[in-house]
Parts: sequence; structure tokens; C-alpha cells
Amino acid sequence: MRDVTAGSESVLELLPMVFADPGEARARAEHVLRAAPSPVHASVAHQVLGIWQRDFGDLRIALRHLRRARDLAARAESADREADVLATLGVALVHAGRTRQGLASFERGVARGSGHTRARVLYRRAYVWWVLGRHREALEDVRRALPVLRQVADDIWTARALTLRATVHLALGAVDRAVADFTAAERLWDTTGQEHDKADAVESRGLAAFRSGDIPAALRLLDEAEERYAKLGTPTYNLSIRRCEVLMAAGLAPEALAEADAAIAVLDRIGGQSTRKAELLLAASWAARSAGDAHTAIARAAVAVRLFAAQRRTWWETHARLVLLEARVAAGRRSGRMVADAAAVAERLASFGSPAAPEASLLAGRIALALGWTADAERHLAVAARSRHGGPPTARMTGWVAQALRARAAGSRRGVLEACRRGLDVLDDHRMTLGASELRAHATAQGAELAALAQEVSLAQGGPRRLLGWSERWRATVLSAPPARPPDDPALLSGLTAYREIAARAEAARMEGRPVPALEREQRRLEREIRSRTRHMGGAAADAGDRLDVGRLLDRLGDGRLVELAVVDGRVHVLLCGQGRVRRFAGGSLAEAVAEAEHVQAGLRRLAHPGAEARLPLVEAAGRRLQELLLAGAVPHLGSGPVVIVPPGALHRVPWALLPALRERVLSVSPSAGSWLRARETAPPPDDGRPVLVRGPGLATGGAEVSELADRYSSATVLEGEAAQVPRVLAELDGACLAHLAAHGTFRADSPLFSALRMADGPLIVHDFERLARSPYRIILSSCDTARLASVGADELLGLVTALLPLGTAGVVASSAPVNDAAVVPLMLSLHKGLDAGLSLAEALRDARAALPGDAVHQATGWAFAAFGAA
Repeated sequence: MRDVTAGSESVLELLPMVFADPGEARARAEHVLRAAPSPVHASVAHQVLGIWQRDFGDLRIALRHLRRARDLAARAESADREADVLATLGVALVHAGRTRQGLASFERGVARGSGHTRARVLYRRAYVWWVLGRHREALEDVRRALPVLRQVADDIWTARALTLRATVHLALGAVDRAVADFTAAERLWDTTGQEHDKADAVESRGLAAFRSGDIPAALRLLDEAEERYAKLGTPTYNLSIRRCEVLMAAGLAPEALAEADAAIAVLDRIGGQSTRKAELLLAASWAARSAGDAHTAIARAAVAVRLFAAQRRTWWETHARLVLLEARVAAGRRSGRMVADAAAVAERLASFGSPAAPEASLLAGRIALALGWTADAERHLAVAARSRHGGPPTARMTGWVAQALRARAAGSRRGVLEACRRGLDVLDDHRMTLGASELRAHATAQGAELAALAQEVSLAQGGPRRLLGWSERWRATVLSAPPARPPDDPALLSGLTAYREIAARAEAARMEGRPVPALEREQRRLEREIRSRTRHMGGAAADAGDRLDVGRLLDRLGDGRLVELAVVDGRVHVLLCGQGRVRRFAGGSLAEAVAEAEHVQAGLRRLAHPGAEARLPLVEAAGRRLQELLLAGAVPHLGSGPVVIVPPGALHRVPWALLPALRERVLSVSPSAGSWLRARETAPPPDDGRPVLVRGPGLATGGAEVSELADRYSSATVLEGEAAQVPRVLAELDGACLAHLAAHGTFRADSPLFSALRMADGPLIVHDFERLARSPYRIILSSCDTARLASVGADELLGLVTALLPLGTAGVVASSAPVNDAAVVPLMLSLHKGLDAGLSLAEALRDARAALPGDAVHQATGWAFAAFGAA
């Protein structure tokens, strides 16, 4: 270890080192104290240890070191040394929740210091003002400190002051000023070795990107900052707070809650900063509220309010009170007192210049409306509605929601629909800045209320065609444009390969009865890495996709019918499209239909195994009940032609061929009418090419249909055994006209884009399919659960089938339930026989079901499969 006791200069070098190489600085400071140093040197060493403990360890230990450093500086009769330590101590006291003592320490520090030292003290007090939410005082202290720091060419502290000023600007909504300061600070950091500060600068740029509305860039920069902090071995509490905010804006509230709670647990374990704990509790409460967990949100927010109040952090306390009020409203509470409380919060937030002020006014207006206080509601909603014309997308969305509620209260149907349209347009623009289909899907949740308001008004005062338009306006929007694809991203490709290898090893270990915890941990780590890489992609589409043209839809249907099931206020409404018009029929309760569909799924799972024949009449009876709930009076008007079913996300697992009125029909399913229309108008590849047949490992029948299909299609590309590895399979699938994949399917409800087909070298996941330039025009997935989807966002579905539809696939056959492998073989052979005869997938599947034996196992197998799309 280098000798750091020889002179004052070498000992003073430890102070900048604590943010350049924290671990080394700590070790050297401890070495200094073991060498009987002078009071000045001992003061510096204790200060370094205090800073390390304050930022990365136990705050109680930090305060002991810093008080010792202060006393030693006073004994050395060095005014500037004492002022510097007093400032460091002031920061620690504020982070410990002792705000009054911290500010008093700063008062003494400002008085004791002079020149350069005093400027550093002012910078640190500005930081404390920011922590306390007192932004004007923070800007004033930075204004006083910066000229002195620049005059003495102190690049490190100048960069810190610029970074702080930028952060305050962001809190006040001045994004352009913040970006200018961040840019200037980063130029200075590039000339220093302050690695921790450099990481902080990257983190700050991530926050600026988020405030500018660029969520993918924000996630990328925050991930980069985390990697930098990890190399330094330093905790990332503030980073967690910022990532929570970004994740929530991306619609990933459960992830944000998990991250905040994990950071709180670490902070509690090491006795870390009370201020950071309060901020993390606020983030956790916000995330819980967004995730629909009102009781957790109330518990977290109540503690945050108490901590912020004790810390004299009025800005933060007011924001926590807003979340607490919102959570209480979500839990069903309403009262006149809550209207007054929300209005007071809105007024205080507005005085702070907080972008959250319109949200509080909207809350006050909502509660007043629920209580029937129309005049009060109008006053508060009018204030909230002002934000619709400027600011970030979330603020504008808040404004348009307020405007829609005002119009509804005033009885203006046109006003409601106009506000809903404008608000959803804002969200469309925001959604298309996201490249990952996962983020696009989750982001739609922010528009659910506007879509619901428009549907309610259309049902009450408009015709069926208008209700269809609004039902489509926010349904399956992810499928309206392909996700961004990064085929040349080496890190992503490497991560996918490593994930496949680990997943294959874990599966092999399970089959052999060997323990797999270590492999599963590595698999989860790689999943996080892949998910992060895909979320970094920006949107490539210029718009949000085509709006549904009802006239074109009716023309394309010909003699067929399209049945879209719209849900308004928990009731199903059947919109029957055909014969040049749209008609509406009243259906049943959505909750009852969902429960019935779950009973059917349970029955199909049992019927997949011989010996469960007694369940068949029960399953058929459930099919009749589903028909009554979901098709009701529309059945006599279905005609004799093909039928397309467009269910809401909650009903995506209904086996539609089980319903008596649909059993003998040419039947297809689509996530939206617009998606069906796009599939109908998707041209096949110019050259039909060779069919691609893939047989994965471990099938009970060995994928018996593949051998017979290979004989039928003499020119087919057959991939089996070691040839059925993911890279080769993807290469052959790209642009194919017809593909048949016989492979075990696994559905991941927790992470649907990791749903997979098992290949020779591991899982072929949805993220792999999204790298295709064009997915096969027709694709048949002959194994279990390949049509299972996760319902996310407003009414979006994520899974294997929906990954294929925006990428060029016009038709898919897949199953939504477990199936009997042996019974699948004759179904698939009959299906391909129909395709050979020139039938569509839906026509061929109808005929294949009819050709199956009449026993329970084969019948259940036929019902489990559905044709999606229009090919």
C-alpha cells in the first residue's frame, strides 16, 4: 500500500478518492489511523470513513466518524478543515432524519469556511436543500458556489455542482436546462478519475432521458450506471428509486414494487440512510398503487409520510400524501374530507412547481364526482385539464382524462369522445417510442380509463358501429406494428445463446433428478439481461398503425361474420359484423364467463388422458353455458359462412369450437378485428418455397406426424435431431410459406415472452421469433399450450401466437390447453390434407376435427386447437 502518512497533500488525496475508488479510500484511511497521525490527518481519515459509511454503509457508524473528524479539525485549529467536515456531517445528519441538526451544522460550516472551501460547503448545502425538496434554496446556493469553483479550476466540484443543478431543474420540469448542465458536467467528468461520480452522471442522464419521454434510453442508461456501480462495489439506492419511476411509466409496476422492496430490505439490514428509505417507501407505495394493490400502497405511503414529516421534507411528504390519498380512494374510500385533502395537496404541489399537481387536482375532482358534488368536481377537474396541452405524456394524459370526466359530467357525448381520442393519441405517440412489444403492451394500461369512458358513452348514446370502433381503438394495439428487432446486437445474441444452453442443462438435470437451484439462478439472471437488452430498443414505427376501417372490414368478410366481444362495465356486448352492417346483442357477465372458461380448461386437461370419459358431458354442458353468456341472441344471425371470433383478453383461453353453434363452422380467432383484417390482406411470399417441418425432442409420439408429412411434402425441409437447433430453425423459418413445429411448448405466465418451444439445443423463445425478418406465412404449432397468452396492459395479449402476427404471419394453428400427443397425430395429418386441397387453415381445421374418432380424448384434442388469423 502506498504511504499516505508522509504529508498533508497525500492524505488529502483520500477525499476525492472516496468517489473514485471507494474501497481503496476506506482501506487507506484505516491505515492512516493506525499510524498515530496528526489531528489534521486523523480528521481527514475519519471524514473519509464517515463518507464511506454514510453513502455505502451504516449511517450510525458514519455519524461517529464524522463527529470525531469535526472534533479533530477543531483541535487542529484549521477553520477550513472544520468547515469541510461540518458540511459532510450536515449531509449525514439530514440523511439520518435529523434535519434541524444538519442545517445547524451547515450554518456553522458556512460561517467557518472561506473562499474555495466555503464554495464546497455551499454546494453540499444545496444538495441537502434538494434532498429536502427546497429547490429554490438549492439553486441559490449552487449559484453562489459555481463561480468560485470555476475560478479555481476545481473540475470535480464544478461538475458535481452542475449535476446537482441539472437534477433540481428536472424536479422543476426544466428538462432543456437540465440536459445542458448534464452535458457540461459530463465533459468535465471525462477529464477526471472520479468513477463513482461518472456513474452518477450516467444515472442522471438516464433520469433526463426519462423526463424527455425516452423510456428505452432511460432504461439503457440506468442499466449502464448499475454496471458501473457494481464494478465499484457500491450500493444503488438512488438508482433503484429512479428505475422504479421509469418502470412504472413503462407499465411495469410489479417489477418496480419488487425492486423498491428489495432495496428497502438491504437498507434496513445495513442501517443505511433514513432519507433514502423514505424515498424508497414512496416509490414502493406508488408502484403498489399502480399494480392494483391498494392495501400495500396505503401501508407503504403512511410510513413514508411519517418519515418525511419527521425529516422536515415537505416537498416529499406532499407527494407521499398524494399517493396515500390515491390508494385510499382505490380501496373504496370517499369523503368530503378527502376532497379537501386532495385539493390542499394539489395546491401545495403547484406551489412547488411539481408536475404531479394536475394528478392531485384530478383526484379531488374524481372524489367530488363520486360524492355528487358537481360544482366542486368541475372546479378541480378544470385545473387538472390545463395540463393536457403541454408537458410529458403522463401529464397530458392526466389532462385529457380530466377533460373527459368534465364532459361526461356536463352530458356532452361529443366532448367525452373528443377528449378520449386526443388522450389516446398522446399515448399512441408515446407507445410507439418503445421498441419492445412487452413495453408497448404494458404502456396501454395508461389508456384503459379513456377507452372505457369512450365505450360507455358509445354504448349509451351511439350505435353498434361506434362501439365497435372504440372497442378496437385500444385492443391488440401491439399487433398493429412490428416490434423493433436488433438482429445485429451481439450482446443480445450472446445472451440468448447462453440462456438456451443453461435452460437445456437445467431441463436435463431435472429429468435426471439432479438439483438445479444454481442453474435456475443463472437462468433467471440471463432472463433479466435479455429483458433489459430488448427494453433498450427505441421504437422504429412512425405511427401507431392503421385504425380500423369498418367499411373495409365488412367488405372483406363477404358472406362470413365477425363477432367482436366488447366488455363495458363488466358486461359482454356481442358486436356482430356482416351483411354490410354491425349489430349489437347483449351478452352475460364477464366474470361468469371467465369462471366457466376456467372450468372448461380444467375439463380439457383431464380429457387429454384416457379414462376421463365421464367428464365429456360436463365439458359439453359448460360449452353450452359459455355460448349463452358470450353469443346469446347473436346465434341465429351467424349465417352459414365462416365466423371470426374476437374475444377480450380475459377470454382468450375459451375453446371456441366447443360452443355448439360453432362446432361445425369454419372458425378462426383473432385478437382484434383490425388484426384479422391485416392478416386477411397479407400476401403470401411470392415463391411458395419448401415447407419447413421441425421435430423437437422428448415428444411422446416422437413427433410421428412429421415423418408422414415429410413423405407427403417431398420438397420439405425437415429439421430433427441435432439439426433442430434454434439458429438453423430460425434461418429456415424466416420467410417460409408454411411451417409445422412439433415440439413441446411451455407457457410462462410470469414472463410470457419467455414462453418457448423445446428444440435440440434448448428453448426457442418469443424473443427469438421477434428477430425474424418475416415469420412464416402459415405456421402450425402442434403441441400443448402454444396458444396460451398473458393478458397485460389495457387489453393486450403476449405469447407465441401474438409474437408471430405482426411479423408477417397471416395464420396460426395452436392449442390453448394440454393435448394428448397420440390424438394430435391424426388431427395434424387431416389438417395438412385439407391444406393440400387448397383450404385455409380454418377450413382445414374444421374438416380435420370432423374426421377425428368420436371418443372423448380425440374430441377434446380437436376442441383445444384453434386457427388464428385469416390465412
